[in-house]
Amino acid sequence: MEPLYILLLLLCEVLNVLNTLDIIQDSGVRTAKVGGTVTLPCSCQHNAITYFYWYCQIQGEKPRIISKQMKHDTEAEISPAYKERFRVLVRSEAGVNDLIITDLQPLDSGTYYCVMLEFNAIEFGRGVFLHVKTSSSNAQPSKQQPTLKKLLRLGGSVNLSCSVSAEPCEGERNLYWFRRTAAQPPLMYPSEGHCTSLYNETLYGINCTSTLELDPVRSSDAGTYHCALASCGSVVFGGGTKVELKMGKMQREKWFPFLISPELVVHFLSGALTVTVILSAVMAFSIWRIKKTIRSHCAGKCQFCFKLFKNNYLSLKKNKKSVLQQRQMQNQQNATQQILR
Repeated sequence: MEPLYILLLLLCEVLNVLNTLDIIQDSGVRTAKVGGTVTLPCSCQHNAITYFYWYCQIQGEKPRIISKQMKHDTEAEISPAYKERFRVLVRSEAGVNDLIITDLQPLDSGTYYCVMLEFNAIEFGRGVFLHVKTSSSNAQPSKQQPTLKKLLRLGGSVNLSCSVSAEPCEGERNLYWFRRTAAQPPLMYPSEGHCTSLYNETLYGINCTSTLELDPVRSSDAGTYHCALASCGSVVFGGGTKVELKMGKMQREKWFPFLISPELVVHFLSGALTVTVILSAVMAFSIWRIKKTIRSHCAGKCQFCFKLFKNNYLSLKKNKKSVLQQRQMQNQQNATQQILR
């Protein structure tokens, strides 16, 4: 029974994994002003959750933990670096884990992830990029990034271009590209570009141009692309370009394995594992039943053999006794005849 018990435990674990967490978190780009307050909502009503977390990732750095809260605690534990301006709105019974940031600063710009711990498994939310803007500038972000109206073919190539304007300042300028999809957290691509000074009656600032090459175009490249200029402690975004894909019959056959989303692959493999575990459990139970039946039959046969042996032994013993008695009687008769002679 022990192998069957282990298999049943494994089956329970697999079924628990299949029941994945449903973390509700905003994705995309969230914009706020310096000195303001922002609330980043997050919730999950899964009963198996044991801990809630918030993480922040600044470009080029590792994710840093902001808060940790056990499910039934009334307050979250905030990391020392964030205690002054960060707090968490806790409503454990509703699965709410909202992050509130006050007195926003430019250094607060980054990607914020809501994280849940289910026993020993960690699951991240989609993540939201928080853009903290400085005071209003004469330069406004341009909307010159072209919109791709034509669908792209898998295996082809394309150059996405973007122009963005900002106020001039001393210091390093960095250009980035963001890709956002409905199913995945925002991805950031460092980019190179060139900037020129702008001056006219209504605008004084700089204009930076950047390109992003997709070669070859893959199924994972679908999404909305934004360019961004990081300068003087602020980030200015350009317009968005939505990239959609199309393919012919031959391309569908060639690229079919790559079109399956990772979520579908995980569910398929988990289902296959579940079926395998169930079949293994059934086989183990069948083997156990067969062994039990064989043992009961063997036990019955052994009792029959013992009975037969006992009966034969008693019969032989009786026959032997009878032979001895006959010999004794014969000997007595012989002795009597000799005496009479």
